[in-house]
Amino acid sequence: MGIGPEHRFRSRSEHSLDSKGRLNIPTRFREVLRTVYTEHLIVTNWQKSLKVFPITEWEILEEKLLKEGRMQPGFGDFVRYVISGVTECQLDKQGRILLPVSLRTEFSIEKEVVLNGMLDHFEIWDKESWAEETQRTRANFHNFEQGLSSLGIL
Repeated sequence: MGIGPEHRFRSRSEHSLDSKGRLNIPTRFREVLRTVYTEHLIVTNWQKSLKVFPITEWEILEEKLLKEGRMQPGFGDFVRYVISGVTECQLDKQGRILLPVSLRTEFSIEKEVVLNGMLDHFEIWDKESWAEETQRTRANFHNFEQGLSSLGIL
């Protein structure tokens, strides 16, 4: 499902989990969910963070894994890892989701997190891990120049 530019997950914000592990989803992200999708989300483990997909975007990803992923050598390990972390979440009346203890533990998410928009989904990072990743990306920014140039951005 393609979404228009006015309805994408953009920007980042810092949040604190409550004592039960609930995370308040920013209003701008909730607005995208209500306008384009539903408040039904899929949260799963990824490389260094949790990824959060609207259910329809997740279903597109699953179809790609089923059809095209089987042709990728050794891809079964990736599928096993990502699918093992899948948790379905529904926004509560206050606009929060409950992050499972298992996923919080795996990514050292205790209290302080960063939510980062990725256009058709968003990420949940431990705040310290986010700072490390940002520094690494900034230090390696020159590696993106060829790709940016081929896209006509540079």
